[in-house]
Amino acid sequence: MANDPVSGPDEDDATRRERLRNLERRIAEARGDPSGPPRGEQHFSQANQAWRMVIELVAGLGIGFGIGFGLDYLFGTMPIFLVVFVLLGFAAGINVMLRTAKEISGGLTADADGSQAGKTSGSSPAGADETEDDDGGN
Repeated sequence: MANDPVSGPDEDDATRRERLRNLERRIAEARGDPSGPPRGEQHFSQANQAWRMVIELVAGLGIGFGIGFGLDYLFGTMPIFLVVFVLLGFAAGINVMLRTAKEISGGLTADADGSQAGKTSGSSPAGADETEDDDGGN
């Protein structure tokens, strides 16, 4: 290492360490303050949520189509079960999309209020009533 062309033949370890500290300081200054995510990452997160909703809707339609087509093939009644289960799959996809939207908006509202973030879909009023009446007659 004594013949290293970058550091020179006469440079000792203390000088190299000092140069390294100066370089690290300049890199840190060039990067700036990473206090929050860049605007592009926030947009990317919203795009992920939108794609999640689209995929949930398409998955509901696909599952309904598969079940309907399979039952129609099994029973030999071509369009009946296909139409019924595609409509049920569409309704299920819409239901899951609305639940996801409620979960996302609930998390955003909770963050703004300063309370717990990321409320789950089970925190609906109907779910609360079921847990209170859960011990029933036991």
